Amino acid sequence: MTNWLLGEVSAWLNTNESSLTQSKLTPELLAGLISRIKDKTISSKIAKTVFEKMMDQGLDADAIIEKEGLKQESDEGAIEKMVDDVLAANPDQVANYKAAPPEKRKKMSGFFVGQIMKASKGKANPGVVNQLLAKKLSD
Repeated sequence: MTNWLLGEVSAWLNTNESSLTQSKLTPELLAGLISRIKDKTISSKIAKTVFEKMMDQGLDADAIIEKEGLKQESDEGAIEKMVDDVLAANPDQVANYKAAPPEKRKKMSGFFVGQIMKASKGKANPGVVNQLLAKKLSD
């Protein structure tokens, strides 16, 4: 919560030339947002979008997540299909990855992660994406 106060909240207040007392943010709203990050309902990237909307609209995180359809995708089956589709669509990059020395593979996997996140519109759980991707690329 401290990171959010020092980072996102301070940045928003500075950008909008506002103070905490003038904003729509309450401790309960911020706590609700942090809870949704911790329980993996949303990613930290999506949380920034939710935060902006909270500050503009004064709604709680759950209302914004529901209204905007921002819930993070954590279903392994759905994410696995995205991983399979991205790997199938990029056979040359898969071959290059497998031929590369192990120390270069982590950086190279960023291409696949990016494509999967693009396919999921940023909603795929990054932890699940990385886990499934690593498994598929090691086969």
